[in-house]
Amino acid sequence: MNYPDFFDKIETIKLKDDLANFLNAFEDGLVEFSYIDIVKSAGHSCPTVAGAYLMCLEGLKALYKNDIAKRGEIIVSFKENASEGVAGVIANVATQITGATLSSGFKGIAGNFVRHSLMKFDEDISASIKLQRADNGNSVELIYNPSSIQPDPLMFEIFGKFKNGQELTAEEKHTFGKLWQERVERIFDNIDEVIKVI
Repeated sequence: MNYPDFFDKIETIKLKDDLANFLNAFEDGLVEFSYIDIVKSAGHSCPTVAGAYLMCLEGLKALYKNDIAKRGEIIVSFKENASEGVAGVIANVATQITGATLSSGFKGIAGNFVRHSLMKFDEDISASIKLQRADNGNSVELIYNPSSIQPDPLMFEIFGKFKNGQELTAEEKHTFGKLWQERVERIFDNIDEVIKVI
């Protein structure tokens, strides 16, 4: 499987999952997500998927500080509803990493390891996303804004042709994809510029 080299350079997200430990899925319940894991699940790499990954990465660092984050014990909140804008895309990434789901999620075992109802929409927050610890109530909010990382102008030119129904050449398709991922890479290279932790 071939993919952009920068995927492998992105910091991974490490968590402890008590359900995985109980069912002996991972030794000591320790689980690690890479950006490539998320890209495989999402089916693509884009500024939204990158932003969702970064908000989880930076948010969990701030929320747990020197402790390891506890998967399945994190409440994820959005100000939008699930079908508004890119909230659903971000939510899918957050679900994979944190285990948080709506009412359809895992119901638990004898009252333990419950994952459903840990994700909320239409919440009264001003940020892009809110992460809250279920054990002590501590929370952080994160704002993601990649607007300072502008695409190469050639991307707009090629996309304009595609949008207007024109057939793209193989070279144009390759160039568009290359420039697209170069922007995603620049987003990861400028975390402090695109992510604000509140």
